[in-house]
Amino acid sequence: MVRASCHCGLIQLEIAVAPEQVTYCNCSICRAYGALWAYYSPKQVTIHEERPTDIYMWNQRRLRFHRCPRCGCVTHWSAVDAARDRMGVNARLMEPEILAAADVQYYDGAKR
Repeated sequence: MVRASCHCGLIQLEIAVAPEQVTYCNCSICRAYGALWAYYSPKQVTIHEERPTDIYMWNQRRLRFHRCPRCGCVTHWSAVDAARDRMGVNARLMEPEILAAADVQYYDGAKR
């Protein structure tokens, strides 16, 4: 079990397995968030919230970006379409040794 948490601990995620790979995307929002995304099925992630996350949606509004309402850390994204079996967890919120063991894949989202 891998744990990830926002800075203040209000939002905590439990993930079934450590990521073997994380994605660095250079699109405008991922660049601004500074996130490295680990992708999972929502069935593999348990989210514990003391308060609901703040949600931001942009562009075509297919993804909900979730952030802690207290410390502001972006914790994950979820698909608007519930049939999509994929979500992204901000791997920068995992312990450093978990992140260091993952390969980094670069995705040129700026050109999409």
